[in-house]
Amino acid sequence: MGSLCLVLVVLQLSWSLSFSVPPSSHLCLPHQRDALLHFKTTISVDCEFFYYGDTYPKMHMESWNKSIDCCSWEGVKCDHVTGHVIGIHLSQSCLGGSLFANNSLFQLHNLRWLDLSYNNLEGSLLENSSNLFHFHGLRRLNLAGNRFNGTISSKLFSQLVNNFYGKIPNSFVNNRKLSHLLLNDNQLEGLVPPSLANCTSLELLNLGNNKLRDKFPHWLASLSRLQVLILRFNRFYGFLPHSIASYDFLALRIFDLSENEFTGTLSTKLFRNLRAMKDKHKQQSYSSNFQYDGEFYEIPVNLTTKRLELEFTKVVANFVSMDLSNNQFCGKIPENVGQLISLQMLNFSHNNFIGPIPTSFGNLVALESLDLSSNKLNGRIPSQMTKLTFLEVLNLSNNNLVGPIPHGNQFDTFDNDSYNDNSGLCGLPLSKQCVNHVGAEPPSPLVVEHEGSVIPFFWEVVMMGYGSGVVLGLSLGYIVFTTGRPWWFIRKVERDWQYNFSRWVRRNRVRRN
Repeated sequence: MGSLCLVLVVLQLSWSLSFSVPPSSHLCLPHQRDALLHFKTTISVDCEFFYYGDTYPKMHMESWNKSIDCCSWEGVKCDHVTGHVIGIHLSQSCLGGSLFANNSLFQLHNLRWLDLSYNNLEGSLLENSSNLFHFHGLRRLNLAGNRFNGTISSKLFSQLVNNFYGKIPNSFVNNRKLSHLLLNDNQLEGLVPPSLANCTSLELLNLGNNKLRDKFPHWLASLSRLQVLILRFNRFYGFLPHSIASYDFLALRIFDLSENEFTGTLSTKLFRNLRAMKDKHKQQSYSSNFQYDGEFYEIPVNLTTKRLELEFTKVVANFVSMDLSNNQFCGKIPENVGQLISLQMLNFSHNNFIGPIPTSFGNLVALESLDLSSNKLNGRIPSQMTKLTFLEVLNLSNNNLVGPIPHGNQFDTFDNDSYNDNSGLCGLPLSKQCVNHVGAEPPSPLVVEHEGSVIPFFWEVVMMGYGSGVVLGLSLGYIVFTTGRPWWFIRKVERDWQYNFSRWVRRNRVRRN
């Protein structure tokens, strides 16, 4: 018993000492701490001229001082084993000044991701190119929304996410670690280099809002991990090649080709391969892949509702969408688009599509927004679409649709703007009533069952009368056949007839008198 007490006392003393004695060293390496502090002295912080909308600026660098372990500074992330600084996230931090080639930031050779986006930094990337090569393990670099200038070497482009101008170089190194490449919102021009196919780990490629002029880079489909492909607001042109079927786009969840110059029809083979958009049961976790310092990467999404074009932001990690709007696609919308049951947003507006809306759209049960406006679609709105119980935005305006508007579920919440400029549509919420299917094709005499019409009710009454008569006739026939002459029935009829006849005779005699 005494030995047990002694052991407990020793353990208690050891625990007390472990909590009372300060650690002998910080996790942060001194030379990397000094490099960060020197970087802080070379830039200014001034939020007076910054506007981030509803987002407040992030004053990360206020915690940067020697009294705190640099691995605990806001916007800094370290490797828990080696103590090396591996991540810096200073987006929207009101930073200003120049980033020169001798900046101490380039001494952090172990950086895996660097985000200085949406500040007011400036400088020449041509001067800084050789220093950026020191980031051997760099996977994500975001310098968008600054004032950098100059041209970029081909080697640098294999790793960069930037806000520069010029052409995308024709050669990329074999960077198999690069997972995210964001070149959006710049003034890049020229072609998309096929050497991007060497980046086999690429999951997110955003080339939106540039001046790129090229045919569809079909070789991107060979990137089996690619989940997000955004080519919006460029000058891409031509057909989407049918040979795309030889590739898979297995993991693609966000596909945005809007605001380009694409033409031709859509191949059913394209939608056949989009497996990640088909499987609603496969709940993959993308949070770690699309998260930066605890914040998820977002993309802009354009929706037109109530005649207003609005821009929303959606978190990439849990969004599935397809946007082919504002091109020159033609022909019918393939029926197998309705197999993409994980889609949350579908936008085919402002094209030249013809034919009916596929009835298979009723299978898109996860759909929240559907825009088919400004095409040449005809026929009826499929009643199957009332199954879309998550649908919040619907725009079918500026088409040639006819017939009654379906009712039920979300369709009871949409207003006139969803159906404007379809002269053949009728029924609520439009003021035009569906009288004899005005605007629709006249029904065949043999076909009387049309949804939303008063004709079915009339025929239901008629058939009820026929049915009752048939049942009564068969019943009387059965009685006559099995029992012979129904004397009880005949006697009742004779008595009633004699009674009524005698009353009629007496009434006539009274009138004569």
